[in-house]
Amino acid sequence: MATVERVRGLIELTRPVNSVAAGVLTFIGSFVAAAGGLPVAPVVGAIGATVLATGAGNAINDYFDREIDRINNPDRPIPRGAVSPRDGLWFSIGLFGLAVVLVLALLPPLAIAIAVLNLLALVTYTELFKGLPGVGNALVAYLGGSTFLFGGAAIGNIEPTVVLFVLAALSTLAREIIKDVEDIAGDREEGLNTLPIAVGERRAMWLAAAMLVVAALASPLPYLTETFGVAYLVVVLPADLIMLYAGYEGFTDPTAGQSHLKYGMFLAAVAFIVGRAATLA
Repeated sequence: MATVERVRGLIELTRPVNSVAAGVLTFIGSFVAAAGGLPVAPVVGAIGATVLATGAGNAINDYFDREIDRINNPDRPIPRGAVSPRDGLWFSIGLFGLAVVLVLALLPPLAIAIAVLNLLALVTYTELFKGLPGVGNALVAYLGGSTFLFGGAAIGNIEPTVVLFVLAALSTLAREIIKDVEDIAGDREEGLNTLPIAVGERRAMWLAAAMLVVAALASPLPYLTETFGVAYLVVVLPADLIMLYAGYEGFTDPTAGQSHLKYGMFLAAVAFIVGRAATLA
């Protein structure tokens, strides 16, 4: 049973749902950027590298955050004793190594450059940037949006994914700020100077809401530039409404707000799939 619990704990460290979701976003980037058929090897390599690197980043974040998680998330694998800190660290290093192998073996230079930048960001995030007001949030926002850039770069066509990157980064930045409001007790206990601690919860929430408004206002751009047609609008507008409501909800319930915002962000990503599929039909 101890071995089973340890394996389960290692898998939990990767936050598998989030890791697989990141891989899906990379696929969306490739699909949106593809003019015709998708080249199998680079797309599979990009998706696999994204899943592995995201899982590694989540694991190493849990390693560095183990004391904070004793307050904010005591059921995480390291605080509850399912995985030792050392095992979590080595597991993360192994996942990073596998991601590097896929990137170097299967992807073109621009994708390799994005991967190197992202790997450095993942490794240094918790120790160097997470506690800096707004900086850690912005880094996570970049990483979230860059999955689309990475997918486009994997097939050598990054331009169609730039708008998607910007919209994803704005909404991710809003969600990260709301999450910091949710985690303010544990962050304050650890002496971190997150944005809500530095400027106050209310001001931080207003900033998050502003980001969502900008993202919603910018979301029709692919339609206005005639990149996508009406099918894209039909899906993206409900996504905008969900995200705007999540921002409003976050003022009174940050936990529910950031959770619902995630659903809106995923629906927005689906809008790009629908938009590209409609142009290929």
